[in-house]
Amino acid sequence: MNVLLDHLPQFREGFLGTLSITTASAALALVLGVVIAGFRVSPIPPLRAFGTAWVTLLRNTPLTLLFLISFFVIPQIFFPGTSPFVLAMMALGCYTSSFVCEAVRSGINTVPLGQAEAARSLGMTFFQTLRLIVLPQATRSVIPPMSSIFIALTKNSAIAGAFSNTELFNVSKLLSDKGFAIGWIFLWIALCYLVITFAISGLFRLLENRLEVAR
Repeated sequence: MNVLLDHLPQFREGFLGTLSITTASAALALVLGVVIAGFRVSPIPPLRAFGTAWVTLLRNTPLTLLFLISFFVIPQIFFPGTSPFVLAMMALGCYTSSFVCEAVRSGINTVPLGQAEAARSLGMTFFQTLRLIVLPQATRSVIPPMSSIFIALTKNSAIAGAFSNTELFNVSKLLSDKGFAIGWIFLWIALCYLVITFAISGLFRLLENRLEVAR
């Protein structure tokens, strides 16, 4: 208990850091995932090819390698001086977007094809059909897998601690290097992660229940 009480500011800073990078990366992954899913079901071949390449490349690339590219290649070539937080968010968000894309695409495939055909017969474009007709109906089936994806994102955010970001894993490393009992440190860190993952699970369960009532 003394480990927590004596270093409460560090634990609080690490908790807020993990929460911040998880939230920012989840928002980026959600936006990119929905866009890439739209590309994957698009009638335009170049967009389908781009979406397929995006998912295939990112899902089969180790996340640590993406962090290395984000921190040591992107600042040198494209965006010099970018903060470690933004670079970590880009690595986590792009990686997670490939899983979000596949979840959204699976949800889109559950919508009867006749819905899209009826929309096209009314003169709606593909993107209008996707935004107004297909995606709202696909949301119900997308919610459950999204919960698992964002919980995995929370745990993956620990890698950001090795790249100059203040988060829970970084705090545990600093305290263990100072000679504090590693078992107690990991216990409090695990409890912090449980708080975040339970909150994510509860939020998606609430959304799922509300959509079931709406149905």
